[in-house]
Amino acid sequence: MFEFFFGAYKDATTLQIVLETIVFFFGIFSVWYAGKENILVFPTGLIATVITVYLLYKAGYLGDMVLNGYYSIMSIYGWYNWSRGKGGEDSLKISRTNNREKLNGLLIFVVTLFVIFGVYKVAGNEIMPENYIDIFTSGVFFTGMYYMALKKIENWTLWIFADIISIPLYAYRGLGILAVQFAIFTILAIMAYISWYKILKAENE
Repeated sequence: MFEFFFGAYKDATTLQIVLETIVFFFGIFSVWYAGKENILVFPTGLIATVITVYLLYKAGYLGDMVLNGYYSIMSIYGWYNWSRGKGGEDSLKISRTNNREKLNGLLIFVVTLFVIFGVYKVAGNEIMPENYIDIFTSGVFFTGMYYMALKKIENWTLWIFADIISIPLYAYRGLGILAVQFAIFTILAIMAYISWYKILKAENE
């Protein structure tokens, strides 16, 4: 098991290990802050995603690279959206998606599939079976990040689903630290969903 997750690091550079470790901790901080409905989710997440863009570019995983570039942009948008307040109060409350937002989410998912597929084609990279999984999870993550920026509870359902898929995917790619990170993400996302659900239920009552 250890060899499966970390065997690839025998030939890794010190820089790669250091950067992946930074991503590991800041990524966890970001998800933890999100579960606490704390705006620090965005600056911590921004650090993790910007570094991850570089790591995935070096590894040649263009779908996930574009995904993390999108995360960086949406982190800035979400940071702004969550920080808007009236009379010292946060004006953006946890809520469920309405029909229009569900449609927007489906549109984002479908467009993402075509865009990421196009990125691989334009780059001239051979699309392997794991890349199709990458393309699919990218669509799920894109939609989840959109819902996170709007503070919709459905974002956690999408994160949990895609995180579970990403654990063996990243381990297979030789990015063991990130695979372990996604395992922790899954646990934190489940906890966050429960926390947000209780807040939403209390507000509705």
